[in-house]
Amino acid sequence: MLGDFTYANPTRLHFGEHAMDALAEELNRFGKNVLLVYGGGSIKKNGIYAQVVKVLQDCGKNIVEDGGVMPNPTVEKLYEGCARAKAGQVDLILAVGGGSVCDYAKAVSVSTYCTEDPWEKYYLRMEDVDNPIIPVGCVLTMVGTGSEMNGGSVITNHQSKLKIGHVFGDQVFPKFSILNPVFTFTLPKYQMTAGFFDIMSHILEQYFSGTDDNTSDYIMEGLLRSLIHSTRIAVKDPTNYEARSNIMWTATWALNTLVAMGKTTDWEVHMIGQSVGAYTDATHGMTLSAVSLPYYRFILQDGLAKFKRYAIAVWDVNPEGKADQQIVEEGLQRMEDYMKEMGLVLHLRELGVTEDMLEGIADGTFIMEGGYRILTKEDVITILKESM
Repeated sequence: MLGDFTYANPTRLHFGEHAMDALAEELNRFGKNVLLVYGGGSIKKNGIYAQVVKVLQDCGKNIVEDGGVMPNPTVEKLYEGCARAKAGQVDLILAVGGGSVCDYAKAVSVSTYCTEDPWEKYYLRMEDVDNPIIPVGCVLTMVGTGSEMNGGSVITNHQSKLKIGHVFGDQVFPKFSILNPVFTFTLPKYQMTAGFFDIMSHILEQYFSGTDDNTSDYIMEGLLRSLIHSTRIAVKDPTNYEARSNIMWTATWALNTLVAMGKTTDWEVHMIGQSVGAYTDATHGMTLSAVSLPYYRFILQDGLAKFKRYAIAVWDVNPEGKADQQIVEEGLQRMEDYMKEMGLVLHLRELGVTEDMLEGIADGTFIMEGGYRILTKEDVITILKESM
């Protein structure tokens, strides 16, 4: 383990088929006015909206609705949400949906009483919160981002073609989250598998760094093996409760800050993928799947020992009689075969990326310093071309 750290996670999770039974108790901890945040309306079709509204009404809450949160929440939507929250003098923001809805709720929570432009303050200057924060609770309906138990919030600015995430401190973490795996059953396959790869990418971003013997790496190998096993079941049988519950739990632990303890972390795949998303509005998990293999093949010589360990520990590559390079390549090939099996996007062209966008995507990519290689803009363009 590297360095010194303090670990705490303030989010209270309620998990399982009867997790919604805890919602009333949680709501009673807060005031009467609740901003109900949700996406495009699928929760009204599958009955989750009606369940949540009934609990809110039974608890005597005044509901301020804020629907229509898009998969990549925009700065314009953020401003709209802040206006609704302020006008309604809300005491709690209740996010019902997937990671984008939870991300958006956290952005509204820190921005409503911000005296400056929150895009400038939080997403460009990356400053800390120094104004009142509206507490957030989540009812999760899609897994992938881990937003239900962290302080991350990603917002897109189409005008400047930037998609930026700010990881806020634990004061912004949701106060509670309701995780019922059954709520994920009706998700379309494309969104479901995109979420699966988002989980995998979160783990890999933290795994592919460092050379020390780190407990977090052993935890991540177990999470990856569980994820691979359960997603193979879920893609064939989306209503398999055991598989979907394991995936939901893995998604939470992949990005609730635990496995980052005592480690450096990479996050370059996310930076490239988010820049792609700013140009295309493509589904987040698919932007990650399109650039991951080209990125890892680009940096593998700098982290060869870890890529070898990954091939053996996660993909069961038999190392006997093989050179390190052969083991690594076999591991990445098995990863690629798995991605094809899941139906993931492997080429940026499938997401609408054209050659004339590559320069701008590279310009919008933040360069991180925690992985095995610090990229240049030219390196990013090389990876993007390989991803086409």
